[in-house]
Amino acid sequence: MILYPAIDLKEGRCVRLVQGDMAQAKVFNDDPAAQAAAFESQGFPWLHVVDLDGAFAGAPRNAAAVDAILARVTMPVQLGGGVREMRTLEGWLEKGVSRVIIGTAAVRDPAFVREAARRHPGKIAVGIDAKDGRVAVEGWAQTSSMTAEELGRRFEDAGVAAIIYTDIARDGILKGLNIEMTLALASAVSIPVIASGGLASMADVERLLQPDCAMLAGAITGRALYDGRIDPKEALAAIARAKGAENGAAQ
Repeated sequence: MILYPAIDLKEGRCVRLVQGDMAQAKVFNDDPAAQAAAFESQGFPWLHVVDLDGAFAGAPRNAAAVDAILARVTMPVQLGGGVREMRTLEGWLEKGVSRVIIGTAAVRDPAFVREAARRHPGKIAVGIDAKDGRVAVEGWAQTSSMTAEELGRRFEDAGVAAIIYTDIARDGILKGLNIEMTLALASAVSIPVIASGGLASMADVERLLQPDCAMLAGAITGRALYDGRIDPKEALAAIARAKGAENGAAQ
């Protein structure tokens, strides 16, 4: 399992929202690149970045902050928010983003996802953000009639690298991941699923390391890291121990 620290960008700063509400944005760092460097020095293997303004606008709005992050770290970065056309997606890849997340366009324009995955194998992820079981779009401002599992199955044969599943009701409120819904999605598709929304403590990390969660590819943590509820060294050590035990059992 990969633990992804999150940097959510609003007006060039690193923030966390509560249930996707832009009016409830708490600034945690005015220098996202410095925050990214801190995460890299702590030993995280990947970085998760979201252009929040871009998600609402439908086009990148925090390019300067992303550029600064990419210039500062060598760790791979997955990025989402406002990716609605190929030009935007390929622009991010050319700048050095390792994986681009497509959210709203996955609902509105599935052919775009398929073409992107065909052109850039291993570099495209689908972001599925759900509110009361239904997929939300446009920066979570609108809810569609489609369920997370329906959307996931749509891309079964598309060749996407991962699905990032966020329970909006849990996001930013430190109430724990929605393990039940996340595992249901992971069971319904063959695409690797990354859990997001609500990861709050080391107990949640330990829960993700239980056998039934072995089907998950990783989890994203944001506010719990910034608030000090999760110690990076402790969390990464627990993951390493679990991986070591799994490798030992396989030999």
